[in-house]
Amino acid sequence: MSLDYGKLALEEAKKKGASYADIRISEILNESLTVKNGEPETVSFSQTKGFGVRVIVNGAWGFAGSVDVNKEEISKTVDRAVSIAKASALLKKKDAVLVKEKAKKGKYSTNFKKDPFNIPLEEKLSVLVQAGRALKEYSPVIKASYAFYHGFRENKLFMSSEGAQINQHITWCGGGISAIGVKNGEMQTRSYPSPFRGDFATSGYEFFESLALIDHVESVGKELLMLFEAEKCPSGGMDLILQGDQLALQIHESCGHPTELDRVLGTEADYAGTSFLTPEKLGKFRYGSEKVNLVADATVPNGLGTFGFDDEGVTAKKVYLIKEGIFVGYQSSRETAAELNLKESSGGMRADSPLALPIIRMTNINLLPGDWKAEEIIEDTKDGILITTNRSWSIDDKRVNFQFGTEIGWRIKNGSREKMIKNPTYMGITPQFWGSCDAVSKDDWKMWGTPNCGKGVPGQVMYVGHGCGTARFRKVRVGLIK
Repeated sequence: MSLDYGKLALEEAKKKGASYADIRISEILNESLTVKNGEPETVSFSQTKGFGVRVIVNGAWGFAGSVDVNKEEISKTVDRAVSIAKASALLKKKDAVLVKEKAKKGKYSTNFKKDPFNIPLEEKLSVLVQAGRALKEYSPVIKASYAFYHGFRENKLFMSSEGAQINQHITWCGGGISAIGVKNGEMQTRSYPSPFRGDFATSGYEFFESLALIDHVESVGKELLMLFEAEKCPSGGMDLILQGDQLALQIHESCGHPTELDRVLGTEADYAGTSFLTPEKLGKFRYGSEKVNLVADATVPNGLGTFGFDDEGVTAKKVYLIKEGIFVGYQSSRETAAELNLKESSGGMRADSPLALPIIRMTNINLLPGDWKAEEIIEDTKDGILITTNRSWSIDDKRVNFQFGTEIGWRIKNGSREKMIKNPTYMGITPQFWGSCDAVSKDDWKMWGTPNCGKGVPGQVMYVGHGCGTARFRKVRVGLIK
């Protein structure tokens, strides 16, 4: 039936004067569970159905969507999209042009062993309740404990007037735990396996099981209590070692967002600013040291930004953004690629619902493995700090000046971890910071999943991934500004 609706929409758009049209028909399942202090706080399940139609008429875009998937509503929605395009054409500055893309017919489905939506709710809650309760009871200092689970699935059909016909089934899940402690007026937080409700992957329930939340209650509680006795973060310029979950956010904010081509061209600015990586820098600008190789890769197994095709029907691919420190590529759409005379789209167009217009989104933005082992980086560092697990961040609207704070760190002296430090912070200027990177690990490289990347007006929330291990940055300003 969905194929019939898709064909109808494309036929109606052509009759009404569209030179290009596409339709996405999808169903999204979302399950979110939160346990606070060992008691269920949020048990949420939602199902979203609908479709969205994009058209180009008289050289301008029009978009409309609906939650009612039937013949009459298809016709009405196409008519609205065409009307919007015609109105937009009256004010256009130039025609919308798409870079050529061979129309695909294909299918893609996430690989998994255990379907998250076939696991009983009671089983998921039992894990969270046990972890949350054990964490809360670990010490009277712990005033609040949290345990999280999130499962997601989208079944989607994409069809275009160029002949594309693609079915996709994307499934992901994950979770985490977190504790907040208060002692003598001081508050500290410790999370596992990462902040922002945990870690996530395009996989089945077996990924959530692999996190072993209950088994990590002891380490989370112990480190949280130790933070109250830890020394404050030192201040000044010294070597900085970032572990995976913090390095993932650094990549997200200072490379992922500024290489989105819509930010560069000014069509995305309201939500989180534009970019310093302007077109004249492409292929010439030194973004970082020769150790820095960053890619947008929608093909890496289990990445949260992994899929078969984007929402323009472009096949998932691996695209270099930074190669040996040089800025060489953008995350793009078919339209933005055409605007810069690029050969092809990077395949980064996605929407967070059938009622939302696709925009350029991160896929998996990965720092490729280097030549070091993580422990070797520590052993090679004479004076520095090692930090992990984000707590706060700030970055300007060009993605140049930034400041990050984390939950925990360790002082490194003469190649060994000497003391735990609390409230670690660091700051920098993006190209200078990445230019100071002189060591990237290979042995602890893994994918990290971020399900809550915000962008666009009206706002959309997208799931993205970041692959990385451990990296060292020389002479970074840490602690308080003096």
